[in-house]
Amino acid sequence: MRKLGLLGRNISYSFSRAYFRKKFEDEKIDNISYDNFDIETIGLFPSAVKNIDDLKGFNVTIPYKEAIIPYLDTLDEKAKEIGAVNTVKVTEDNKLVGFNTDYFGFIESLKPFLKPHHKKALILGTGGASKAVAFSLKELNIQYRYVSRTAKNDIDFSYDTLTENIIKQHQIIINCSPVGTFPNVEACPNIPYKAITKEHILYDLIYNPEETTFLRLGKQEGALTINGLEMLKLQAEKAWSIWNLH
Repeated sequence: MRKLGLLGRNISYSFSRAYFRKKFEDEKIDNISYDNFDIETIGLFPSAVKNIDDLKGFNVTIPYKEAIIPYLDTLDEKAKEIGAVNTVKVTEDNKLVGFNTDYFGFIESLKPFLKPHHKKALILGTGGASKAVAFSLKELNIQYRYVSRTAKNDIDFSYDTLTENIIKQHQIIINCSPVGTFPNVEACPNIPYKAITKEHILYDLIYNPEETTFLRLGKQEGALTINGLEMLKLQAEKAWSIWNLH
């Protein structure tokens, strides 16, 4: 039995496991399983995952997209540049190779909605997923600034310094933070929503709930809203092609 899985913490809700199990069923792909590798700290990775027989690859989610890198043998060029990994392939000689398919999923799911005035973006949050988003925006020639709870050297704005004018100038706003994820569905990033217009795109990497409070408030102001589901499907299929287990 060939094995795949998802590495993360508190991932019982996981999109990936349900997605791949349905894929295997629908496409009559047998002799393969997809399970969650739920570990409390990245230090448990070698004992929990590395010695699984017939492991062909795995996805990586919060909070290990950056922390996994020292445990890998090598990185694909894009993953190296992004500095975060969400897909790992186990080679024939048991080497672990890191890839980033979040980048592919994000860029392909955003491109159909871009208009010429979409020149500047705000990235809310600074975790592993935000790195793939930043890399994608750079490829699309869209300027981006980071927003975080506290202003640090590489952070452009903290939430309490965001003005309506800053929101007006940045017509793509991407939530890469977990704020608003089920079950805390009432929560949302603390930005001046009244400054959002019909020229804006609000993109939330969260897919559960389908419409977060962040997206709902943006839609009320006329913005185009996108949730994270299409990105997840695209990155999952890209991971599958990297594992190449047809």
